[in-house]
Amino acid sequence: MHTRPTSLPETTTDLSTLRKLLPFLWNYRGRVVFALAFLILAKIANVGIPLVLKEIVDRLEVTGGIEVILPLAFLLLYGALRLASSLFNELRDSLFARVRHGATRNISVKVLEHLHKLSLRYHLDRKTGGLSRDIERGARSISSLLNYMVFSLLPTLVEITLIAGILLSNYSVWFAVITFVSVIVYIAFTMKITEWRMKYRVAMNAMDSTANTQAIDSLLNYETVKYFGNETHELLRYDDSLQQWEGAAVKSQTSLSTLNFGQAIIIAIGVTLIMILAAQGVVNGTMTLGDLVLVNAFLLQLFIPLNFLGIVYSQVKHALADMQLMFDVLKKEPEITDSADARELDTGNAGVRFENVFFAYEKNRPILHGISFSIPPGRKVAVVGPSGAGKSTLARLLFRFYDTSDGRILINDQDIRSVTQDSLRRAIGIVPQDTVLFNESLYYNIAYARPSASRSDIEQAARLANIHDFIMSLPQEYDTVVGERGLKLSGGEKQRVAIARAILKNPQILVFDEATSSLDSHSEQVILAALREVAAHHTTLVIAHRLSTIVDADLILVMDAGRIVEQGSHQSLLAAEGYYARLWTLQQEERQHALPPDSKPVLQNI
Repeated sequence: MHTRPTSLPETTTDLSTLRKLLPFLWNYRGRVVFALAFLILAKIANVGIPLVLKEIVDRLEVTGGIEVILPLAFLLLYGALRLASSLFNELRDSLFARVRHGATRNISVKVLEHLHKLSLRYHLDRKTGGLSRDIERGARSISSLLNYMVFSLLPTLVEITLIAGILLSNYSVWFAVITFVSVIVYIAFTMKITEWRMKYRVAMNAMDSTANTQAIDSLLNYETVKYFGNETHELLRYDDSLQQWEGAAVKSQTSLSTLNFGQAIIIAIGVTLIMILAAQGVVNGTMTLGDLVLVNAFLLQLFIPLNFLGIVYSQVKHALADMQLMFDVLKKEPEITDSADARELDTGNAGVRFENVFFAYEKNRPILHGISFSIPPGRKVAVVGPSGAGKSTLARLLFRFYDTSDGRILINDQDIRSVTQDSLRRAIGIVPQDTVLFNESLYYNIAYARPSASRSDIEQAARLANIHDFIMSLPQEYDTVVGERGLKLSGGEKQRVAIARAILKNPQILVFDEATSSLDSHSEQVILAALREVAAHHTTLVIAHRLSTIVDADLILVMDAGRIVEQGSHQSLLAAEGYYARLWTLQQEERQHALPPDSKPVLQNI
């Protein structure tokens, strides 16, 4: 994620990055054209200033200051040109502001949209801190790149062209030759040294992203860091990355000094040669003092912006490098996509069927082996089994976070791969085992299931989830912010928020993935009653640890090692005296004797 592609030459990669940017600028093409027109007008006015200054000096020299009318007219023109240059520059800036910021906004939205389209597999593998820093730098670099190109590089090129044309047409060819040679040598030197310096910038970016990843991870896992007393360990890791960043940053700054001094040498030689020619012309009578002033003014106008070319060029290269990292995200293809003829899911009676489903997260690590079962409309099917048996994988496949390796999943006799993902997920609600909340208010987190819901609907969902009274006991009630990942709430409180969301969404298919695992026995019974009421007219899949929570299921599937080893009702499974019956007996003994956690290893894996 943090290295640039090496298979293509640097220039090819940069051009490719610029081509990717062009579609986002096309929407603002009118503004771009007018901004460029004002840019050219500003430079014409700017180049006209030394020409008027030459006339002022020559006329004052000829008249000895007696004839005031003509010099006054040129002085007024001089002021008007300066004002025009400033006006056209400001008009250019005003017009182009919408282009810069609009393109940045559009690309940022596009990247976030694309990230949401990428598969769960990508998001499980990503490093959030590094990714966020890459995207942040990439978005910022778009504005910087356009800024440098339109406000620095293009104006300088226009000005060089105009000045060289005037020198070539009005004076000895050597003026234009020396100017062109100086500019070419200057640009070549700047590009060469800047290319050499880029490796330090790339190293800085890589270590900056690495350090940011480590910092974000340590803060997200704050409690874990505290549990193990590893603050020093985290600081050492962070400092080690920053030391490498510091080393690259120092080398970058040192090499910048080399660049600046080399540029100064080239400018000094070019200016000196041209001033010698101009002075000699004045002595020979082929040039006036006004010509000398004109040439000197041109050189100042030309070399002052060129003096920043190294910085501008390096910043453009840095911006392109940062943009490339962001565009690399857009190149990643979503693993799960809608087919070309995908249609809206017709939920109908919302029956669910798994037909001979095989699945593996990795080819050499199969998870499910020929799973087949049905959830009739309005019925409840429960799945139990040890950790790693593949229970939660069933929910992920039903939501189509992954596609099956073989077999198929149907809802109302429609293969879920043939319908749109959006319509599929609208039809399913879930209460996950690990509830992660947004760092927003409780109201926002419950309303997330249906943002258009009324406040009364949201409060009713909270009541059914047995969390309304708790919320009203808080100082800020529903406006209480839950903290990063909901860390200000207990596990049970977070789970009840998740239950309220599922109730508010009111989907036709419900999935409860260990929905009461973080609740005490009393709260569990209250929530179970609410869940039974909510699920009464829904097709429901329950993934359970506590067998007591699924005794009323129409069908119970017992999974082990990715296979269904037993199935039936609670009573029939007990009568079979198999694996389920043994688990039931162990859990009943646990509840009766309140065994400590370290004495029930088998139950921990259910």
